[in-house]
Amino acid sequence: MSLNGTLHHVEINVSDLDKSKAFYSWFLVELGYQLYQSWDKGFSYKKEETYLVFVQTEEKYLDKTYHRSATGLNHLAFHCDKELIERLTKQLQEKAWPILYLDRHPYANGVEAPALFFEDPDRLKIECAAY
Repeated sequence: MSLNGTLHHVEINVSDLDKSKAFYSWFLVELGYQLYQSWDKGFSYKKEETYLVFVQTEEKYLDKTYHRSATGLNHLAFHCDKELIERLTKQLQEKAWPILYLDRHPYANGVEAPALFFEDPDRLKIECAAY
């Protein structure tokens, strides 16, 4: 099977590498990713042929904060079955990590399939979708 057209990798600059590493080391491992690379200013996790890279933002750019409604990336969405969504929801609650759209959870996506929405340490929205 050809890999043409499949996503190779995504690189995301983060404001605090340690906080992001703690968060993504938990979350991505729950999704079946494995640590792929690690160096002074970054790390990556890989699943099959796709990997996500997280790099410490340079000091001179740290004053420019991220907002998902501005031009650029809005959110990352991952396929998750209902059981994984339930497990992640419980773990987020145990960590006291805010769940977005809690009043409509787990159907905040407007369809009759469960989804989970939350933010990473830089407020990048994460979606886990069972549809």
